[in-house]
Amino acid sequence: MGEPAANRIKPWWTTRGRCAVFLLAFSSIACLLSDFYGFCPMRIFTPFIFLPALAVLSGLALLDSKRGDGQLARAVLIGLTGGLLAAAAYDVFRLPFVFAKEWGIDSVVPPMQLFKVFPRFGAMILGQPIEQRQYSLAASLLGWAYHFSNGATFGVMYLAMVGDAKRRHWAWAVAMAVGLELGMLLTPYPRVFGIPITARFVAVTMAAHAIFGVGLGLAVSWLARRSIWAARIPGAAAA
Repeated sequence: MGEPAANRIKPWWTTRGRCAVFLLAFSSIACLLSDFYGFCPMRIFTPFIFLPALAVLSGLALLDSKRGDGQLARAVLIGLTGGLLAAAAYDVFRLPFVFAKEWGIDSVVPPMQLFKVFPRFGAMILGQPIEQRQYSLAASLLGWAYHFSNGATFGVMYLAMVGDAKRRHWAWAVAMAVGLELGMLLTPYPRVFGIPITARFVAVTMAAHAIFGVGLGLAVSWLARRSIWAARIPGAAAA
């Protein structure tokens, strides 16, 4: 005889669950877009929408690990980790451009201020002017934290879209990353931060986002195949 219906563990990583996870993770980039289009400034969106959305996402993952089959919790954990690793690879790729003069390679690599937007993110969260002669330590730290929150949540959004990283080629992550950057270039992003859209900038930023995509796709695929990730979450099915 089958197990009583009341005792069966219901899966949470369904179409509805994945949509909920995607929307909650999307709150990170929505924070910036909302400010760009005048819907809600980041100083309001961050504490009252973005951070609560992350709390709800964490709560869903925790509940799934306790009462569900653990697939949703595992996907969120893998997505966050893969996204952070990809963001690190993305920034490492850009380091030679940022420090071309300091490293004496500016004759080969064009110097580009690719990190200048980060303290501006922090200033927007703090409700300060975007352009300042000297940004505070708080603005810089918040800006970098927000940058990595984007990377982490992009990882979660990717898994919410594909469902199972083991069944999708890493190239899908590249397509998502490049598509996101193309979309951002069509938003007020360049104008707000005073970024000239030159052929050089587009080439470098597209290459950087391709690196992010490769890193994300490979990382989540590798993590999804590690049984230890399932073992860390009570109730999760083994890979």
